[in-house]
Amino acid sequence: MVTMTTEIDKEKAILLSVPRKMASTEKDKDKDREKDKDKIVSVVANNSSAGGSGSAVPSGSRPSQQSHSGQVVMNQDAPNILVYKKMESIVERMQSEEGGVSVRTIKAFMSKVPSVFTGADLIAWIMKNLGIDDVAEALHLAHLLASHGYLFPIDDHQLTVKNDGTFYRFQTPYFWPSNCWEPENTDYAVYLCKRTMQNKTRLELADYEAENLAKLQKMFSRKWEFIFMQAEAQSKVDKKRDKLERKVLDSQERAFWDVHRPMPGCVNTTEVDIKKAYRRGASTHGSGSSGAAVNSNPIEQLTRQIKLLKLKLERRTIKISKVAESYISYFEQYHEYDYFLTPPDQPNPWITDNIEMWDTDRTAKDVSLKRVKRWGFSLRELLIDPVGREQFSKFLDKEFSGENLKFWESVQSMKAQPQSKVKEAAHAIYLEFLAADAACPVNVDSKSMELARLAVSSESPPNRWCFDVAAAHVYHLMKSDSYSRYLRSDMYKEFLNGSKKKIKSIPNLFGVKR
Repeated sequence: MVTMTTEIDKEKAILLSVPRKMASTEKDKDKDREKDKDKIVSVVANNSSAGGSGSAVPSGSRPSQQSHSGQVVMNQDAPNILVYKKMESIVERMQSEEGGVSVRTIKAFMSKVPSVFTGADLIAWIMKNLGIDDVAEALHLAHLLASHGYLFPIDDHQLTVKNDGTFYRFQTPYFWPSNCWEPENTDYAVYLCKRTMQNKTRLELADYEAENLAKLQKMFSRKWEFIFMQAEAQSKVDKKRDKLERKVLDSQERAFWDVHRPMPGCVNTTEVDIKKAYRRGASTHGSGSSGAAVNSNPIEQLTRQIKLLKLKLERRTIKISKVAESYISYFEQYHEYDYFLTPPDQPNPWITDNIEMWDTDRTAKDVSLKRVKRWGFSLRELLIDPVGREQFSKFLDKEFSGENLKFWESVQSMKAQPQSKVKEAAHAIYLEFLAADAACPVNVDSKSMELARLAVSSESPPNRWCFDVAAAHVYHLMKSDSYSRYLRSDMYKEFLNGSKKKIKSIPNLFGVKR
């Protein structure tokens, strides 16, 4: 991982490791601090002179030469390196002396703006040299170059390009994203702290930068003195530079941090797609990380992939579109019965605390059409309605399968019994429906029958859930066979057409007539 640290860290480590005599007075402590600052300034100055006058890299931001050489080897494994190379080939053509974008120094009142070009010139060059006819497409390409940090506006933190006279500047190749930078928060803290020391309008902190500085100061409170000293040393070195050169370097450094610490609402282009990182074999790959991807054994990788695919095949999957259709169909079906969406004729009991509507439905002798339609939604809706359950029971008796509903009702009734009566109820249900000489035998599979027999004949008393497997089997039989035939029967159609509205009795929840 390449960080934007300098030899200052090494020098600081040396200073901290050397035992120093305890200063007897505050005056001696101040002298020691001044010595430390002088040493840090000398290190920064040496680094700056080593970089050469032609280097367009802000002082204090150049990594050590050893880490940069390792970075050149490792950055070829970055997931977006191919995209970066394509962008850089376009930028190099833009910066060429022959046929490139016109870069010039603008003279303003009592000042100069060095090495800039306008957005209109950039868009015109893209349309002319890249074979693009649409202005919107050219703007999109320019915006991508700016968002990745290859060019930037000189007086705005938002990395976008406009087709007008706004001034832009190219980023130095040292700060290009292909170098796989991953700057640390300490480097960002030094940069912001240095900005506060320079009394320039163009270097004032934006609101979000001031908030970030406050957070970093709180985060690094124990080492803030060292950060401040490092920023102060860099500021002193910057003041020795030429004025125009300092303007360019300050803007390039600001653009670098606008890419890696973007302002709120802007896209962070340094984030790596987790899918790309996973395909390359990297378990964790931070934004712009320079670490090489771990290449595992191909056989092990394929074996692991086969296992994952088998697990996916075993899982139940359904398309989101199908799920959405099911939800929409369900809500459209029950829309009429939701009294918040469809106001009823009588006062809504959920709003007015008037239960007259519920009492009317419970005591009325006529079955409303709205109520009969709900029986056709599902078997559960039919059995919840006492009238619907009674009619379904009559239908099953006609088809000589009424014992199925009676068995299911008896199991549900047993669950509501007190614990002292559960054993007696379980034996009664078994003898009536499941025993070899049962009076009303039900058609259940051998596995359910064996589980019921073991539950009743075991030494421990049966619990209230001992017949759940058999009851579920019977319920499935009624749902898949008897219920569908009931909906096609004349009995249901008579209620649905309104020709039969009178009922003789109202059963309770378990089918017993009152």
